[in-house]
This record gives sequence, structure tokens and C-alpha cells, in this order.
Amino acid sequence: MLFAPLVRMLRTVSLCRGMAVCVTLGFAASAQAEDIQTSEGPLQLTQVAQGFDVPWGLGLLPGGGSLVTERDGRLLFVENGTVTEVKGVPRVAAQGQGGLLDVLVPHDFSSHRVIFWSYSKRVGHGATTAVARGKLSRRNTALTDVRDIFVASPASTTGRHFGSRLAEGPDGAIYVTIGDRGDRPSAQEVGSHNGSVVRINPDGSVPRDNPLVGRTGAQPEIWSYGHRNPQGLAFDTQGRLWSAEHGARGGDEINLIGRGLNYGWPVIAYGRHYSGLKIGEGTSRAGMEQPMHYWDPSIAPSNLLIYSGKMWPDWRGDILVGSLKFDYIARLSGTPLTEVEQIKSDETGRIRDIEEAADGSIWFLSETEGALYRLSR
Repeated sequence: MLFAPLVRMLRTVSLCRGMAVCVTLGFAASAQAEDIQTSEGPLQLTQVAQGFDVPWGLGLLPGGGSLVTERDGRLLFVENGTVTEVKGVPRVAAQGQGGLLDVLVPHDFSSHRVIFWSYSKRVGHGATTAVARGKLSRRNTALTDVRDIFVASPASTTGRHFGSRLAEGPDGAIYVTIGDRGDRPSAQEVGSHNGSVVRINPDGSVPRDNPLVGRTGAQPEIWSYGHRNPQGLAFDTQGRLWSAEHGARGGDEINLIGRGLNYGWPVIAYGRHYSGLKIGEGTSRAGMEQPMHYWDPSIAPSNLLIYSGKMWPDWRGDILVGSLKFDYIARLSGTPLTEVEQIKSDETGRIRDIEEAADGSIWFLSETEGALYRLSR
């Protein structure tokens, strides 16, 4: 889907730079809504804002408003159809799949206004995944006290597989996905952060109960490893951590992430290399975890959420994950976990992030439309 319907092309949105100057981009949020037919009946789809350039991460602020990252390096505050650039974001290495990536609004944001974000950071001649924190001003226009709290090692000259989704755990720790950076064997090497989910404290220190703390030669931030390129990460109501992970040619996965576990890449996988050759040893090996669900062919999954059931009770506990390749929201349910529904419309092109608001509505970012949408009753 290359072109939006003409009615959406006629909308306008203002982008405010700094605190005063507003620039019209030619696209605007519309109060009008349309319906998407689902198993729960029609869902109302409302465009919140449009005109974004490769939107990647979404953070919903308590009391209203949201933060959106653009991969080239801008952090934007969205409220009532107005989009304001937030100053103070460090320079990103916007190359390949890298750039300004996820943004996380923690549960205690209202008490200190600290947010977290991930980005590709220039290191020497290469780049790596980094996590930073900073304090958002009261007017949501600037960041202060900005500092990196985690920088993955080693850096790489490739522009691939930064991973970079963030999630806050019930324990208050920050969990971060790191892709294998195109260096497949490194995902099995715990001396490298490549191909892992890492766990850090909000100040960047290492939790004492991380599984590799004290192991010689290991990166102590690692929580799990053997991942290819996880770009979805979320906790369910039971406090369990789930990820959505890109496979190669086939073999995209939903994984239930456990402390110190090995998820097999590139020794085992469902799917094949892009060349058509077999990956590793096949689909299983003792000591390596199996996915809860996999897709073949690949759907290119982005972020996922585990739905609370607030607005649609029948979906309580279901996993919703965006598809970058086939332009829909997948709903997965049951045991074994199965894709039971595809929520799709003209606006669901290349969904990069999906989040649940406090009222149970579902918000998502579409790269194809360059827009932020809300699904509600």
C-alpha cells in the first residue's frame, strides 16, 4: 500500500519546533473515525496525528499526550493534534535499521518526569545499541539531565539488527532487546551483548540477581540470549516477559522469556536463511528453548502487547503484535498459542509499535501512513 486515500491526504498537522515556532506539514489529525470489523464487532479507528517520518517508538503519558520517536533522530510530543519537537536528544547513528528507536514512560513518571529511550550510538567506526535517560520538562519540550545508562558491547560496522525494544518490569528493572547485529554466532557468546535481552536498573547498574553476575567473561547485564532480532517486548499481568522476534526466511517467533535461558539462534530456528540454506541443526536441541508460536512465512513482527481486557473483555490475556510485512495486527490466543485473528484496514500499514492506554484503547504507529492511530469502542 503506497498511497493513502485522498481524504487523508487533505489533512493538516502542525509541527512545533522548540516552544514557539510551528511548521505545517500538510497532514493533520482528524476527529472523524472509521470502523474496523473484528470478532468483537466494529472497532472505532481514529487518527491521532500524521506526518511522521519513519515513526518507531510510542510512549503514552499519564494524563494525556504521547511521545513518538522518528528513526532519523527526533523525539516528538503529541497532544490534541499538535506535534512538538522535544529538544535535548543526543545525536543518533541513523544508518540502516539504526537511529532513534524506542521510548519508555515508566510507571512513576509523574513523580520525577524521567523517561528512557534507546538509540544507535556511534562508537569508533561503528555503532551499537544504547539506552539513555533524561528528565522531560513540564511543557514537554526539552530533556535535561540526559545520560547513557547502557551501551551494548561490542559495536559493529553493520547497520542491522539493533533490536532495541524497552520494557519496564514489575520489579522496576528495565529490559532491553539487542539483535545479533548480523553476526549470527555472537548470539551464543555471553561475552557479547549481541542477540540478548538485557536487564538493568533504572540508573544503569546491574541487578545483583542477574543470571550471569560473577561469571568470568560474561556480560552481567544479560538476562537471556540466543536471539536473532527481537523487536517486541512486554510483560503480562502475571509478570511474565514475552518477546516478538524476527526470523530469517520464515521462523518469526513469540517467546516467553526466562532468566538465563538460551533461545537457540543460530543453532536452531524455524525457517531458513535468505539463501534457502538450512539454519544450524534444525528446530530443536537440548538446553535451548522452543518458541510459544512461530510464523512461516514471516510476518516481520514489531512490538507486542498483552491485552488487559479493559475495553474488550474477551481479549483479556491475548497477545496483539504488529506486522511490518503484511500490514495487520495479529491477535494470538489459547494454548498452544495460535494466531486467531488479523485486524486489518488501509491504515494498518507497517505497524511499528502498539501500546495499550489506561482506558484499554489500543494505539499504534503506522510507518506506511506516517501516523498515530487509536482503536476504541
